[in-house]
Amino acid sequence: MKALRFYAPEDVRLEEVPEPECGPDEVKLRVHNCSTCGTDVKILHNGHQNLTPPRTIGHEIAGEVVEVGGNVGGGDRGWSVGDRAQVIAAVPCGECYECRKGWMAVCQNQTSVGYQYEGGFAEYLIVPREVLKVDGLNRIPDNVGYDEASAAEPFACAINAQELLGIEEGDTVVVFGAGPIGCMHIRIARGVHRVGRVFLVDVNADRLKMSADAVSPDEVINGAEVDVVDRVMELTGGRGADVVITATAANITQEQAISMAARNGRISFFGGLPKTNPTITCDSNLVHYRQLHIHGANGSAPSHNKRALEYISTGQVPVKDLITVRLPLERAMEAFDIVANGEAIKVTIEP
Repeated sequence: MKALRFYAPEDVRLEEVPEPECGPDEVKLRVHNCSTCGTDVKILHNGHQNLTPPRTIGHEIAGEVVEVGGNVGGGDRGWSVGDRAQVIAAVPCGECYECRKGWMAVCQNQTSVGYQYEGGFAEYLIVPREVLKVDGLNRIPDNVGYDEASAAEPFACAINAQELLGIEEGDTVVVFGAGPIGCMHIRIARGVHRVGRVFLVDVNADRLKMSADAVSPDEVINGAEVDVVDRVMELTGGRGADVVITATAANITQEQAISMAARNGRISFFGGLPKTNPTITCDSNLVHYRQLHIHGANGSAPSHNKRALEYISTGQVPVKDLITVRLPLERAMEAFDIVANGEAIKVTIEP
């Protein structure tokens, strides 16, 4: 079968590899969709400390069950050939202190599909025992396509972040980052939390227009042209934003988020910063006197993936229109360039 294999930074190869065999505690999928994200681009250029090459990469996966291990079939939670399934990316151990507390998104022993396990940029994928152990293989609702289901993984990460913020109906929300995750944040804030006005911020005018056409924010703010904090204060009558989500890896957005947050404002540092420059300047008095709440958000739990599929199925949070480019596996490297250049909202590979 064909698979996209990482060997070293800048050395990713589409090659023929043996079709994987399904063990007794595993499920084998024919991959229908594996969508791409900025993390894939980072892996291409920099590798990852948890990724041991050679490795098939790709972690936003949906496919069809073609084989079921002897210890997996049967029962209410069993799997059968022909079932449609979405795979979690972040795999908690289910046993550590955090997992026992129900904090699976921050499992201290977390492993990941496409890192420690073979990923989804391939024709077939083995879902390992570790995924099945934590109920991380999810049935795709009948009215949800494989392409939409592959978007459930990044969607789940956004659900986790917003769950931590205590968002209330009518809140004013600012989202930094006009990429696919920023669009999902806007859709979740509106469709699930029924917020009030939403402002979308970016410094790339083309990307802003593309995303604004899709999700229709109440205001588009180009940070390359105006002072973002001043503009948000102007739009809110000097009060600031109730919720600010930084879905971009830019230090300045986190500093701006603190400056523009209203009293009792909630801030999500959703996008991680470069490891070579991970610090920001924080006006601690703003945090103190405005009683601000700053949250980190990293990944998701298996339950968030299930909720993402449910929101897609009910129409609360549509994602199909956010998938703007579809490419075969043979053109996966082209997909990485499209993602890196911000030329699409969401790019999916269809092996």
